[in-house]
Amino acid sequence: MRRRRGNHAWLKTGRARVIAVCVSGPAIAMELVAPLGVDEPVIPEANPLTPEKVALGQQLFFDPRLSADDTVSCATCHDPRKGFSNGERVGIGIRGQRGKRNVPTVLNAALNDFYFWDGRAASLEEQALGPMQSPLEMGQSHKATVAKLRGLKGYRAQFARIFGTEAFTIREVAAAIASFERTLLTGNSPFDRYKFGGEAGALTAAEERGFGLFREKARCVKCHLVDEFSAPFTDNRFHNLGVGTDGPAPDVGRFAVSKEPKDRGKFKTPTLRNVSQTAPYMHDGRFATLEEVLDFYDKGGIRNPNLDPDVAPLGLTAAEKADLLAFLRALDGAPLRVAAPPLPRE
Repeated sequence: MRRRRGNHAWLKTGRARVIAVCVSGPAIAMELVAPLGVDEPVIPEANPLTPEKVALGQQLFFDPRLSADDTVSCATCHDPRKGFSNGERVGIGIRGQRGKRNVPTVLNAALNDFYFWDGRAASLEEQALGPMQSPLEMGQSHKATVAKLRGLKGYRAQFARIFGTEAFTIREVAAAIASFERTLLTGNSPFDRYKFGGEAGALTAAEERGFGLFREKARCVKCHLVDEFSAPFTDNRFHNLGVGTDGPAPDVGRFAVSKEPKDRGKFKTPTLRNVSQTAPYMHDGRFATLEEVLDFYDKGGIRNPNLDPDVAPLGLTAAEKADLLAFLRALDGAPLRVAAPPLPRE
C-alpha cells in the first residue's frame, strides 16, 4: 500500500502496527501495516481511519447499550478471549435467544469480500448494521440505538470531533465500529515466519509435513488459499460441503441472497487463521474439534446435488491427520491484546 507523504508517528497497539500520518499538526489519518503473512487491507475513501475513530469504534464494540436490554455488545459474540468468536455452536443474543449459525471470527475481517456466512453484506460497515436490529441478537432498532447514544454526553462529544456533528446517525456508528474492526489483523504465526519470514526452523517436522498435505493430498489449499506473498486462508467464495443439507429444515445458504439454484447449500469459506481458538466449527457449529473437521473432509463431505466437485474422500491416515492438525495449530498468530475500554456514563 502506498503511504501518504508526511511525518509518521508510531502508535503502540497489540494488533496490526498502526502509523499515524501527520500533516503539520495532530494525527488526522492513519494507515495499517499488516503483520507478516497478511495483506494490508484497503481502507474505504468514504471512511478513512483516524486514531480517534478507532478508539470510538472500540468503545462501541464493547458497549452493551447497543442492545435493547443493555446486555449484549459486539464483543459478547466476538470475544477477544475466544478468538473473537463466542465458543458456542451459534450466536446467543438478548434474553438468551439462540441464532441459527456459528459466529465467524472478526480477525482479518478487513480482508473479506463478503460478510456473514451467506455473504449478504459487502462491507464491514454494512455488516455492523445487521446484528443491532436483529431480534435474535441485539434486538434494537437503529433509531433507538442512535437515540440512546446521543443521550450520552461523552459519545456526543466524540462524534462531534470525529464526524463534525452531534446529530450523528447509525451510519456514523457503523463507520466507527468498522474502523476498529479493521485493526484486528492477525499474522506472524509460526507458519508465516516459515513461509514469508525465511525461518526454516519455525515449523516442526510434523507441521511441515502437514503443510505439504494441506497443499497436495488433502487439497485444503483449493479453498483456503496460500500464495507467494501472503496467506489469507480463504478464497472469499462460497462452497457446498453438504453441511446443513442433511436436516429436516435445510439451510439454503448463499441461495437466500443470490436466488441462483447453483448456490443452494453454499457458504462462505472462513479463514483458518487462529482456527484452533474458534471452535466449534462449520456454519452450524456442528463439530466441536478440529479432529472432527478433518474426519468430515476425509470422508468427502455429505452427498447432495450441489456438492462442490473438490470435496471427495481423501484417504488420509491417522498419522497424516495428526500432521495436518499440527499445521492448523501453527496458524495461530501473535496474541492480540484487546480489552474493553472505559465507556461514557453520561
